[in-house]
Amino acid sequence: MKARSGFTLVEILIVVVILGILAAIVIPQFTEASTEAKTSSLVTDLQSMRSQIELYKVQHNDNLPGVVNGTHTGAAGLVNSLIGKTDIFGNGYALTDTVSATGDPLYGPYMQKVPTNQFVDSDVIGIGAADPPAVVNDGTQGWYFNTDTGRIWATDSAEHLLL
Repeated sequence: MKARSGFTLVEILIVVVILGILAAIVIPQFTEASTEAKTSSLVTDLQSMRSQIELYKVQHNDNLPGVVNGTHTGAAGLVNSLIGKTDIFGNGYALTDTVSATGDPLYGPYMQKVPTNQFVDSDVIGIGAADPPAVVNDGTQGWYFNTDTGRIWATDSAEHLLL
């Protein structure tokens, strides 16, 4: 009679148990790495937005984006000021324009688009005059901009504002 070659049931079970233990150790490491990558991306996007807002203020006589002739025009005006071209007073122009109606230079665009906050999957900027934690977010906003101070925050949920 010829001897059979192969693995016994016990040997297969031992290998399966070892693989299960290794998987239980390794998989949580990937979950943490994903959250860390999102956080790192969020910090980079937030720093970029803050620096572009500061550049806008420098070029527009210390006026915030979204302010046209001394009046804040809301969230749409804020976004249009950052992704479009404006004159020194904050009036918007087409991206193809090179000078304002009075012949003055145009500034911008400061950003190609508002980055998406990956924690809430939103690029919507909420605006108001309050600072966190007084701000209430409905969970649809990725960012919050204070129209009085010019500071911007990122949100990670309806309850939290970050950084």
